[in-house]
Amino acid sequence: MRKILFLLIITFLSFNSFSQDFNLDNLEGKELKNSIRLNYILIDQPDITYTYGQGSTYKLDPKMGLFGLNYNIPLNDWLYTGAGFHGAVYGDQGGLFTLGINLGVNKQLYKNLYFDANIHFGGGGGFRSLVNGGGIIYPNAGLQYKTDQFALGLQYGYVNFFTGIQKGDNISFFVEIPTTLRTTSYKDAQEKFEVNNTSEDEYWQKPAVKSVQQITFDYLFPIGSTRNDGNGNFNNTTPITQTLSLLGFEYQRYLTESAFIYAHVDAMYGGLRAGFMDVFFGIGKNFIESKYINLFAKAGIGAAGGRVFPEGGLTMYPSLGADVKITKKMGISLHGGYHRSVGGTFEAYTAGFSLKYYGLSGGIKDPYSAEKVKQIKTQGVQIGFQNQTYFDVAILDKPDNDLQLLAVKINYDINKRFYVAAEASFAYLGGAGGYAHGIFGIGLKSNKFLNGNFSLFTEALGGVAGGGGVDSGEGILVKPTVGINYHATNDLSFHASAGQMWSPAGSVNSSNINIGLAYGFSVLNAKK
Repeated sequence: MRKILFLLIITFLSFNSFSQDFNLDNLEGKELKNSIRLNYILIDQPDITYTYGQGSTYKLDPKMGLFGLNYNIPLNDWLYTGAGFHGAVYGDQGGLFTLGINLGVNKQLYKNLYFDANIHFGGGGGFRSLVNGGGIIYPNAGLQYKTDQFALGLQYGYVNFFTGIQKGDNISFFVEIPTTLRTTSYKDAQEKFEVNNTSEDEYWQKPAVKSVQQITFDYLFPIGSTRNDGNGNFNNTTPITQTLSLLGFEYQRYLTESAFIYAHVDAMYGGLRAGFMDVFFGIGKNFIESKYINLFAKAGIGAAGGRVFPEGGLTMYPSLGADVKITKKMGISLHGGYHRSVGGTFEAYTAGFSLKYYGLSGGIKDPYSAEKVKQIKTQGVQIGFQNQTYFDVAILDKPDNDLQLLAVKINYDINKRFYVAAEASFAYLGGAGGYAHGIFGIGLKSNKFLNGNFSLFTEALGGVAGGGGVDSGEGILVKPTVGINYHATNDLSFHASAGQMWSPAGSVNSSNINIGLAYGFSVLNAKK
């Protein structure tokens, strides 16, 4: 097997890649008019009292509140799809998170009033006794008031962890913000297009968008009454005094020259048994910015929990930091802050560092100086969904079992051969509800063959995993994979792959097969 993999890699590397220089007349841009939906769902909880071996009891809170962050993409003028992430922020289910896909209908009824209905399918969970495998289905329908700048909606729905007993109908509300992604076809990826001053195409009259993407390494230093979950016995908790280590990702989009909004996700890999994670969104501002140094402040609100004493999950996270720019595109950031559960007991001072990538995309002019760029470099991106099957996964309190996971995966091309891959997966069948992993790494793909319909790929990914009783130790995960793509069109492909997943600090060592699809496009990166 090792010899075969070695030969595959050598074969891939032997393929040459070429790029050509063009101008904007050779580039057909397109706009994807997507939306970001923030929703809040309140449901009734099962009437359950846990009784422990020594006779003590714990009664479940009667209600749970879920916050949702959804990114939806229109398929036509009335049908949309997308992905959604939910986290508990009220009750005692802090640490409950779900990931799923959306399919919805949006039809105008009268002027600004629309009918909106969708179904969300995915996996996740918190208390495994309530969700079992973790599968969730959430159909909902209601009314939406829509303008060009925002939309408000009210819906009736039914949250159903169909593999367990956690479920209930509800009235929910949402706020939706339209966003435009300016791209071109994936077939034009990794090319350079000179900005010619004669281009009068209306598409290029809009300015570029400034953004930042970063990988973060955070360290939490617990204070106050912070305590663990007593390994499931909530009356047998002990204080947390050790340092907690988290790995995360953050995306920032600038609204003005110095102010930005951001979304951030972390998972813990050291200090506690795997299972803690957090998700934040918020605002930030650069107060002092020079050519090489930048000082900033941020304020975030979101959901956090897992392996700590049961609480609502609503968490705030203010922070301060400094960036050091190494190149025009890359930088290192140092930051510190305060991580606090609102209404709960978990609190910690934080310190950490980030590796930053600065982007300017979607236009030929700087959005603040109006300086025209010299070149557009197309950056290939693929966003996909997978069903993943893991065989004989080690679970702490039951026999090894097969797990079904739903994954959202992003491939970010480095060149025509190599790419960076990032994947988030949540279990929905197999008795390990609440298990999830977030991994990233490097991928390698071949040229297309058989009339351009197929290509091969291999990936080496690693990251953090935990929850659901899966024996991943403190959470470090490694996952090598090989697979094949079928290219239905220039932008749409289907794929199948197989690999191995193991946790160096745990007992997980599982083979897996993955089947999915991906939609590709090219981001228009501006180069001054």
